[in-house]
Amino acid sequence: MSDTPTAPVIVPDEPGTFPHGVLAERHPAIVRQVREAFPYEPAQHRALDALLADCATGTIEPLPAGAHDRERWRAWGMDTYAGRSWYDVPWLWSESWFYRRLLDAVGYFGPGPWQGDDPFRPSKLAELGSPATDEELAALDDLTGRPEDEQAAALLHGSLWGNRADLGFRLSAEGAGESAAVPALVADDTERLWTLLGTPAADTLCLVADNAGRELVPDLLLIAHLLAHGRIGRAVLHVKPYPYYVSDATTADVVDAVRRLTGAEGAAAAYGRGLWAALSDGRLTLRAHPFSCSPLPYTEMPDDLRADFAAAAVTVVKGDLNYRRLVEDRYWPPTTPFADVTRYFPGPVAALRTLKSDVITGLTAGTEAALTAAEEQRWRTSGTHALIQVRT
Repeated sequence: MSDTPTAPVIVPDEPGTFPHGVLAERHPAIVRQVREAFPYEPAQHRALDALLADCATGTIEPLPAGAHDRERWRAWGMDTYAGRSWYDVPWLWSESWFYRRLLDAVGYFGPGPWQGDDPFRPSKLAELGSPATDEELAALDDLTGRPEDEQAAALLHGSLWGNRADLGFRLSAEGAGESAAVPALVADDTERLWTLLGTPAADTLCLVADNAGRELVPDLLLIAHLLAHGRIGRAVLHVKPYPYYVSDATTADVVDAVRRLTGAEGAAAAYGRGLWAALSDGRLTLRAHPFSCSPLPYTEMPDDLRADFAAAAVTVVKGDLNYRRLVEDRYWPPTTPFADVTRYFPGPVAALRTLKSDVITGLTAGTEAALTAAEEQRWRTSGTHALIQVRT
């Protein structure tokens, strides 16, 4: 990215901005939600109270000497930011720090009886078992018998829109927001993505997962379809090594999702059996790299992760947080070319993202103007628009 003009890193220091609101309002609400979801003990309640106070006025205090990941966080900038307000460091860093502190507060890292207990699991399971998920899985039956390319298009857009997906739905991009003043897809490199996932089979797809539940299910369905129809030879699904950002997918969430599919009826069960077999024979593997929970952009990824991505026919990066990490979470001018800011990435990369934060690249001037005229700046964070961007 050395030839690309720099842009300011997003910092949550200005009241009224979206990043400031996440730290000041969303994070305290998450603490309260977690507190109410479990019968935690007095020590955990005290730790959660301290975290609530830190969300408002706290400064960054280094992890204690006995923390299992202290040296890792030192490498990630903990000593640099120590003593500074949560609001005066990069937003990406501050958000990650919040989730690391939250897990500490509930005893996730142990030792103790709450070690390894996902504080977000109740909400994940509730979503996975909801009637809405039943309806979406039943809709898969409507895809059976359709041409393979129509099935692939439907599943791709199911993966793109995540828990707004209707898997029986629009079999092409035209269905999303057609009647709106501005198309729901603000950038669409679908054809370039299919070129990378074409026939003969691409060797390996890396998919960097985002959320669990009703977003992870369509991600898995897409992988199952690509494997079953020879568009890829194998897939590597990157998940989080521990709970993160409330709903981010972990290995346990993948297992829950596959079991949800195998326990369904009709086409959904067939997809589930295919995924179970693919996990068992190595055509689908899981990767839970520590860097997946780091507070850093992918420009700073370690060499082993870089090698993983370099070996793939394409790496598909899902969701808003991963997009922020991909483009360094900066206030880029929206027309900054996506290819320029992802030039560092070690291989072809595609972003599938519903817009839920300020950062954006790769728009045409006309699209930016139309979005701003129609919605001022709400389009950046409302989740009503999405993109498919590819850099080969």
